[in-house]
Amino acid sequence: MGYTIFDTPVIRTLIRWLSLFLLKISGWHTSGKLPDIPKFVLVAAPHTSNWDFPIMMFIAFKLRGKLYWMGKDALFRKPFGSMFKWLGGIPIDRSRSQNTVSQMTEKFSDMKRLILTIPPAGTRKRVSRWKSGFYHIANNAGVPIVLGYLDYPRKTGGIGPMVTPTGDVETDMAVIGQFYAGVEGKYPGKSVNRAGALAEP
Repeated sequence: MGYTIFDTPVIRTLIRWLSLFLLKISGWHTSGKLPDIPKFVLVAAPHTSNWDFPIMMFIAFKLRGKLYWMGKDALFRKPFGSMFKWLGGIPIDRSRSQNTVSQMTEKFSDMKRLILTIPPAGTRKRVSRWKSGFYHIANNAGVPIVLGYLDYPRKTGGIGPMVTPTGDVETDMAVIGQFYAGVEGKYPGKSVNRAGALAEP
């Protein structure tokens, strides 16, 4: 894949300065750091607001990360397709016989470095359970899962522990769920941290 906003030298530096400034004046703090490994799935939870994306990007620049995210291929058509790819977007072809998990497993195999950011709820709306796709992508690709978070009441966002998938979904998701039990999104009523309750990918 081509250059992203994280690779563009002058803009990358300017946006990092801007990110540091905006986080400071808005009272947001960061915790933890991205692991020094080439590939992993980064969980982005809870996801309850449109504000999650810019705040996540500000934190990514502060931590000097290069994040990718998935989107429907229709999102990457003209006139804004190139911009979304530049922002780290990866188009997913839902018309293909292969599903999203298979497509992203291929991406991990093809790329030397990849931090794939996935909100497991799959939507900003209230849901009763997380989608399991992020887990299966990591498990099939043989990469760890890193727990990223935005805790609005404490205005703290960052990186939590790393979980290596064992293939035992229920056990691994129980561990992940314990971490998010005390984390709340911007709209707590939409926050569902039931990592142990999974829907289909």
